Amino acid sequence: MEKLIEKFIEYLEYEKGYSKKTIISYEKDLELFDKYLKENKIINIKNIDYNTIRKYLSYLHDNKYEATSVSRKISALRSFFKYNIKEKTITNNPMTLISNPKKEKKLPKYLNYEEMEKLLNSIDIDTKEGIQERLIIELLYSTGIRVSELVNIRIKDIKINDNQINILGKGNKERIVLFGKNAKEMIKLYLSSFKEYFTGNISNQFLLINKKGKQLSTNRVELIVKDVLRKSSLKLNISPHTLRHTFATHMLDGGADLKSVQELLGHENLKTTAIYTHISNERLKHVFINAHPRALKK
Repeated sequence: MEKLIEKFIEYLEYEKGYSKKTIISYEKDLELFDKYLKENKIINIKNIDYNTIRKYLSYLHDNKYEATSVSRKISALRSFFKYNIKEKTITNNPMTLISNPKKEKKLPKYLNYEEMEKLLNSIDIDTKEGIQERLIIELLYSTGIRVSELVNIRIKDIKINDNQINILGKGNKERIVLFGKNAKEMIKLYLSSFKEYFTGNISNQFLLINKKGKQLSTNRVELIVKDVLRKSSLKLNISPHTLRHTFATHMLDGGADLKSVQELLGHENLKTTAIYTHISNERLKHVFINAHPRALKK
């Protein structure tokens, strides 16, 4: 097996042009498999069948390997045996009926109502910097838009009296998002505070600009969100996207229907939006267990 692995690794490097990182990972994965085979007295590659692979996967499971790690090991084995079929080292591929483990679905992180209020109230709006920070947090939370969508808002896109913004989303698809009284007040305060930085045709300019009147980048917005969090009393690790998750979760908690939230988020597939119902259900379950006198409490 060792010589076959060595030959396969050379093939990946010189013929397939795989990255050094992938080659190292595959080599380690195959060496682990080879070690397992030796421990089970399997020396010849022709003696490896479907059951051998299944037992090996059980071995990985028993040794607490994560699903992502197992998936990569399966990919390495799949490529290895496919190569050996091509080289006519073997005639039967033991990987034919082997599928990758299902990826674990992680629920998106979000802030609860109290945390969101603390974050917003921690920002000092007596300074221009603070006004811009507050506007960024307020808009991300109030509308659920992506950072890329936020930085591309032009002043002409904002219909202040209608409490709505025209957004150009993924795939150049347009949609309308809504905002409330607090966001409306912040937009007005921001525009009056930053008017000296807007020049020429103001309506066609980007909403979020620096002191040179240039459009803020997505990286800059991410740094601003991190800085606001650092200055607050919240000991959390969040990104701008967390505020999008927070918007969706709070909307569903407040009684919004899934289809409406889907439209506001700009999701093509309702299944993408449905993940937030799991968060709401988990929160309600927690509230019930801790509040109802007949609930099961530990």
